[in-house]
Amino acid sequence: QVPLVESGGGSGQSGGSLRLSCTTSGLTFDNYVMGWFRQAQGKGREGVSCISRNGGNTYYADSVKGRFTISRDNAKNTLYLQMNSLKPEDTAAYYCAASVRYSYLLPTRSNEYNYWGQGTQVTVSS
Repeated sequence: QVPLVESGGGSGQSGGSLRLSCTTSGLTFDNYVMGWFRQAQGKGREGVSCISRNGGNTYYADSVKGRFTISRDNAKNTLYLQMNSLKPEDTAAYYCAASVRYSYLLPTRSNEYNYWGQGTQVTVSS
């Protein structure tokens, strides 16, 4: 059973918005730092954003800073990624991930994450 399940992907127009969600079953959600990654066809997996256990600390890749917002609702065991001002280069499969890492710095690399969802496709047309 996949511990993380993404939803909310789909097709959008350049300049539009989409919101991704990620829910968990079997994980104690607030024990984990949560992150969003993406992988465009033919490219490696890229860290997009991550959020601390209590939501008080966040990280964004430069490519999405000012356009995407990560948040979490620990009572609902749900992670969100609000994506605004979408660009065609945002087209990718988006994955949520959970990290047990305890560090002053948020984990931003894929090898720092322990659990992954199966991904949801986002396609942005110009």
